[in-house]
Amino acid sequence: QVQLVESGGGLAQPGGSLRLSCVASGFPFKYYAMTWARQVPGKSLEWVSTISVDDSDTSYADSVKGRFTISRDNAKDTVYLQMNSLKPADTALYYCLRGRGLSYEYRGQGTQVTVFP
Repeated sequence: QVQLVESGGGLAQPGGSLRLSCVASGFPFKYYAMTWARQVPGKSLEWVSTISVDDSDTSYADSVKGRFTISRDNAKDTVYLQMNSLKPADTALYYCLRGRGLSYEYRGQGTQVTVFP
């Protein structure tokens, strides 16, 4: 069955960095675009970034552009999100989604990112 397992979340200070990973299984990873999204309790899911199947095309929400970088390793069935210059507003549960944008069929269980002074 399809599985997406996120890791790499944790605590960070403002200005700090974290690198999220999402390991995929149960489907041919190299044929799917992948997306990172985040959610704060009481709010709807927010799109963060999407990467094409061969990483030739990446897109970012304005709120993270210039600070976050999405990448993938098709040999490892893994998608990454490098997060730099973190802000308290980046605090959220981060999800890995199969597909583009928020029209997804599968998502992982999430990894918590907390940015505090």
